[in-house]
Amino acid sequence: MGNWHFQTVSRAVGVLLSLVISTTPAWAESHEKITVSHGISTFGELKYPPDFPHFDYVNPDAPKGGTISFQGTGASRTFDSLNPFILKGEAAQGLGRLFDSLLVRAYDEPDASYGLLAETLEYPDDRSWVIFNLRPEARFSDGEPVTAEDVVFTIDTLKADGSPLYRLALSDVEGAEALGPHRVKVTFAEGASTRDLPAEVGSLEILPKHYYETVTFNESTLEPPVGSGPFLVRDVDTKRSITYCRNPDYWGVDLPVSVGMNNFDCVVYEYFLDNTAAFEALKSGEYLFHEEFSSLIWATGYEFPAITSGWVKREVLEDQRSSGAQGFWLNMRREKLQDQRVREAIGLMFNFEWSNETLFYGAYNRTDSFWENTPMQAEGVPDGDELAFLETYRDRLPPEVFTEPAVTPYVSTTTKTDRRAQRQALSLLSEAGWTTGSDGIMRNAKNERLSIEFVSDSPAFDRIILPFIENLKSIGIAATYETVDPAEMEQRQEDFDYDMTVTRLVLPLSPSVELRSIFGSQSLDEPGSFNLSGLADPVVDDMIDQAIRADSREQLDARVRALDRVLRSKHIWVPNWFKGAHWIAYWDVFGKPDKKPAYARGDDYWWFDQTKFDDLKAQGALR
Repeated sequence: MGNWHFQTVSRAVGVLLSLVISTTPAWAESHEKITVSHGISTFGELKYPPDFPHFDYVNPDAPKGGTISFQGTGASRTFDSLNPFILKGEAAQGLGRLFDSLLVRAYDEPDASYGLLAETLEYPDDRSWVIFNLRPEARFSDGEPVTAEDVVFTIDTLKADGSPLYRLALSDVEGAEALGPHRVKVTFAEGASTRDLPAEVGSLEILPKHYYETVTFNESTLEPPVGSGPFLVRDVDTKRSITYCRNPDYWGVDLPVSVGMNNFDCVVYEYFLDNTAAFEALKSGEYLFHEEFSSLIWATGYEFPAITSGWVKREVLEDQRSSGAQGFWLNMRREKLQDQRVREAIGLMFNFEWSNETLFYGAYNRTDSFWENTPMQAEGVPDGDELAFLETYRDRLPPEVFTEPAVTPYVSTTTKTDRRAQRQALSLLSEAGWTTGSDGIMRNAKNERLSIEFVSDSPAFDRIILPFIENLKSIGIAATYETVDPAEMEQRQEDFDYDMTVTRLVLPLSPSVELRSIFGSQSLDEPGSFNLSGLADPVVDDMIDQAIRADSREQLDARVRALDRVLRSKHIWVPNWFKGAHWIAYWDVFGKPDKKPAYARGDDYWWFDQTKFDDLKAQGALR
């Protein structure tokens, strides 16, 4: 989500400035310095000039045609809605292909966006507002023009009735105003951290106001929505698949940000009851592109005939994004998990070293940071700018945050049960007031049992969670593991109805307002937010605000390192593992650019190779 505002310089002047000087400052009557540009970056200069022909990581001559197909994902292994903007219903995968945004990311820059629906944007130095100048030629799929009123409607509607993620992201938006048919100003709340807000607002999918005059926005539906994006819904089978096909009248096909993209005539998401069924379908060519997330299958499952015949290719694609904050999240809304010593004791009982050797074929490294594998990962004892930032909170933080290295997970033995870890965990529980009862279960002074229920909808985690449960039981924690269906899992996560749950969150390279949904007090009681641990801490809230306000990359990195250090000291999760790469397998019917974008998987820029497809078909590999 996106970005904001400016006082009236006429549309003609705005366009002229954008064409002639683009990123050169303009001056309003009040002598406020205004930047008019074709894009915006969180820090520093943009890589691409105003007249850039296309992104460097695309093939501008990529042919159009053919189909790419993926495994559909979702909590329910199916879908029942084509409305991705609300909590109600399980939205189909790929719906983002129907909608254009004001700005679009460049995936070879960590924090830059360029105009899509917006031809230019204008903003003052403090970014307290932003004006988007829309392209007059932009059209929705029903032929109606995209106007400033649609942008105003989108912001107002998502703020009022969107899912919590939209509402939280737009909480610092004071309002939006149409200054003309193709000119819209977004103003941010006084005192808000505005560094990222123009790009955040710019990333919003723009909705058609005229369409929702007769369609209820906040209801799930299987009626294909109207959008301004490059694809349309062609076929819907809620039990099996959804197919999107290119809109032949797409208005933005020749824009620099669109060249070399959207090369497939159709994109299909095939849904399966479970991952085993999906993998078998890949083997037979029922879908063509697969990303593997199981180390067991990656190590042992790729010996099927299509691989040995060379029909299916396997690759490891390096990923320069944050490796992801995956872990067993502990719900501190539960009274029994509010004592940090209890949470730390639970973490000691997850034996990663045994799991990695025995279950993962040594494929992973242990995660210790919420920003693993980035400059924002806290390491060692704080110093420099990070220490200076932490000093402002010294009287509200534990002394060890300043004197001890950043918290890292305990390193276990490669035997399933680590006796030293057991002793440390028992000591922590004793300090927290838990003692072993006559039944061998830990109890507190109220004679309440220390019970922990782990909830998951993924059978693939059984082999990982069950040994963890055994280790918890070995120190007197009444640990249980409940497997639920995907729909129930989704609901329980939305309602925070769990003791422990496993989730992976991929945090951006330029952390911003999304931090409030994950770690902020604002999201504590907001159903559907990503505050999985139930964290509500004024120091963390302020550190988040200060990170959002950082005015240089160096300052942002230092402040997020400090935040990472403080979060890790609280033991709000049991960190899992990472690999820093994509494991992909695909039928050899595609072409791809020479260069992969640094911050994306890159398949959005592939194309269908008809010659390769005909060759496999002639061999009987594909129908």
